[in-house]
Amino acid sequence: MLLWLSCRGNHHSPAKLPFFLSISAYDYNCHVDLIKLLRQEGELEKLQSARQKMSELFPLTEELWLDWLKDEIRMAEEPHDREKIYELFERAIKDYICPEIWLEYAQYSIGGIGLQGGIERARGIFDRALTAVGLHMTKGLAIWEAFREFENAILGTLQPLPGTILTSEQQEMMKTQLDRVHALFKRQLTIPLLDMESTYAEYEAWADEVPNESVIQLYKKALEQMEKRKPFEEALLVADPPKLAEFQTYIDFEMKAGDPARIQITFERALSENCLVPDLWARYTQYLDRQLKIKDLVLSTHERAVRNCPWIVGLWNRYLLAQERHQAEHKVITDTFEKALNAGFIQATDYVELWQAFLDYLRRRVNFSQDSSKELEELRSAYSRGVDYLKQDIEQRFSESGDPSCTILQNWARVEARLCKNMQKARELWDRIMSKGNAKYANMWLEYFNLERAHGDPQHCRKALHRAVQCTTDYPEHVCEVLLTFERVEGSLEDWDLAVEKTESRLNQVNEWRAKAAEKEALLTKQEEEKNMQRRKAKSEKKAAKKAQKQAVPGEKRKADKEDWEAKLDKPNKKPRHGEQEETEEVLSAECGLFGRESNIKTVETPAQQKQKAVAATRNKVLHDNSKDDLTVFVSNLAYSMPSPEERMKEIFESFGQIIDIRPVYSNRGHFRGYCYVEFKEKAAAANALTVDRRELEGRPMFVSPCVDKAKNPEFKVFKYSTSLEKHKIFISGLPFSCTREDLEEICKEHGNLKEIRLVTNRSGKPKGLAYVEFENETQASQAVLKLDGTVVKDHTIRVAISNPPQRKQATNVEAGRALGSLLPRQLYGARGKGRTQLSLVPRALQRLPASGTNTENGTVSSQDGNSKGDSSLAAETKKMTNADFAKMLLKK
Repeated sequence: MLLWLSCRGNHHSPAKLPFFLSISAYDYNCHVDLIKLLRQEGELEKLQSARQKMSELFPLTEELWLDWLKDEIRMAEEPHDREKIYELFERAIKDYICPEIWLEYAQYSIGGIGLQGGIERARGIFDRALTAVGLHMTKGLAIWEAFREFENAILGTLQPLPGTILTSEQQEMMKTQLDRVHALFKRQLTIPLLDMESTYAEYEAWADEVPNESVIQLYKKALEQMEKRKPFEEALLVADPPKLAEFQTYIDFEMKAGDPARIQITFERALSENCLVPDLWARYTQYLDRQLKIKDLVLSTHERAVRNCPWIVGLWNRYLLAQERHQAEHKVITDTFEKALNAGFIQATDYVELWQAFLDYLRRRVNFSQDSSKELEELRSAYSRGVDYLKQDIEQRFSESGDPSCTILQNWARVEARLCKNMQKARELWDRIMSKGNAKYANMWLEYFNLERAHGDPQHCRKALHRAVQCTTDYPEHVCEVLLTFERVEGSLEDWDLAVEKTESRLNQVNEWRAKAAEKEALLTKQEEEKNMQRRKAKSEKKAAKKAQKQAVPGEKRKADKEDWEAKLDKPNKKPRHGEQEETEEVLSAECGLFGRESNIKTVETPAQQKQKAVAATRNKVLHDNSKDDLTVFVSNLAYSMPSPEERMKEIFESFGQIIDIRPVYSNRGHFRGYCYVEFKEKAAAANALTVDRRELEGRPMFVSPCVDKAKNPEFKVFKYSTSLEKHKIFISGLPFSCTREDLEEICKEHGNLKEIRLVTNRSGKPKGLAYVEFENETQASQAVLKLDGTVVKDHTIRVAISNPPQRKQATNVEAGRALGSLLPRQLYGARGKGRTQLSLVPRALQRLPASGTNTENGTVSSQDGNSKGDSSLAAETKKMTNADFAKMLLKK
């Protein structure tokens, strides 16, 4: 299906169409172009075959169906051909709800009224058409009018000839037909359609009387409904295709109105132009599942959803659930699952979701009160097949398992332990899980321990915890605590002594590893800082030499200084690095001497420059005296639009002590640059003022830091939060931007006593979806990580880890982390995982398996003797092949 999407923009020459279709049957445009070509050349048999093949792979558009139906109608000669056309119409109306196809179907059925039962058949098709598209605001009118003309035509055949007296039977038939036409008019007038007024006038003229009061009331009500929907119809009329946003707004309106029929027709109209939007199908099927619950409608819509978007695993899972909910046959559900396996999902995890949904269905079929049954054996066989399928097929296709935590094996073990009472089988399955690289994770051992605790015996619980203490590398403290807690309740004195000995030995070993890792980390950091110092020193020397060269020419000195200073002030606010002060603050602190000292070199100023200097003299004051660093704080990240920075800063800082001076920073044009110095009379006041650092001011955090020249004190760091490992603090990512401090407190408080919660924002004060939560001790933080990691908060899956921000610009740290391997906690050497692009751009039809004599590994081709062919050898072989050779290879000639 990915190939279908990627090829819709491709066009092929007519002569090559069969060749391309022989390579890939999922090239949508190839099918369309081939059908057009065969229709032009009049190749009727080949045309029928091409249309049939395409309809089996894809739902056809309205235009393709109408062309096919009209061609078949023209070619129909024998009476039995009519039935084939009826079958073709039935297939056409299942792909999309199209008024034009229904109208064509109904009109075609009129041609068969001369046959036995033809009138009733045509009437039934018209009734179905009204149910399907009669509520269509703009196109439904044509169906109603065609139906009334059909019934009026039948009424005309029942009219008596002049001078003829009708029998009682004829009179009854006449009355019945009149009632049918009256009923059609009344039904139509109760439905909001465009141009309703004309229909009402036509009814008055036809009936030759004023409609009764009930019909008038229903008509007025429908007219009001039509007026409410007219703005939505007008928006659709002027919008460009595919009009998704307009349809979404229309659907929201109908959902609030609550009329199921109108909701259904609006969804159908939207899907006819947005058939490749999975979210729209998901919303429609969810509405049908929860509200209408009509079996035929629900299942047919689910089937259409997966035909249009087969690459979306969520649609297949909902389809399986709907079939089970409506008690479809077991074979039907199994066939649907097999089709889903061949749908071509775009990532490995999709196959895991599909297998889980199918295995859940099989588990619900089993009666576990019996020791053995056909359904139980089928469930076990499916579990085994699913595990093998993910290991062989999926790992080979995506180069990853898609199920690293072995969720399918875990569920299988739980079923065996809890439902089948077969702990021996469950233990074997957990051994397989641990052998797949999961033995180093504490949460995996605790899952196994909880299973043994609930369905096993104390001896196996103790054995599992002892193994966990020896193997766990991410949270060994937590595992040790669980073992000691278990022995307090279950163990003897010998068991307790052994547990204490093992935990102490393990924790000492872990601490040694961490100390070595920290030493190596510190050494690498120091080396990198020394390199940075050398680079800064060289840059400073180069800059000093350049200035000295410029000062040699008196007339250019002032111009050069002015350009340098303006360039620095005109830099946009730069986001400070993690654990570092803003770069602009460093520049201002280093350059403040430019304003505090007079130049020894006399320069000649023009009258215009003197006037400009006089105007700006009130703002271009001396920024800072380095001798008053301990009395001054530097305030940054303020809004440029702040009208009176001096007064605003005075309001904030006057409560800390007497203020001597407030010096905002302005550009040469007099624009506030978002920075200022606040000088106090006493040192204590300046120190207390630092407590308002990161306070929100006019919607953005205000940074307050001491005045320190970082050029002279490179080791000084102003960042107020720790940038090293903090075992009592957790780091949460993936939070919704609407999450508040109160929401986070509600989530975390049940896992321990909270000391501090900090939501991370950017410089403008907007949330970044990150937070730090500090607990009283390490145990509570570890418990919170195990319980909260992977949970869902407001439709967002969050990730939780122990707080340990990574070092910046430490290129060699990655190599150090790899060298230490599993001896380090995962948080010590980088992020918790890496992103991977899951979308394969290679068409599935070209993803041929290698020949039996070769093996592919990591993008190379290996022969049976293990020798691999690199890219250069493959390229050399490819260059030698001609187009004809390539075609023969694909066609396997």
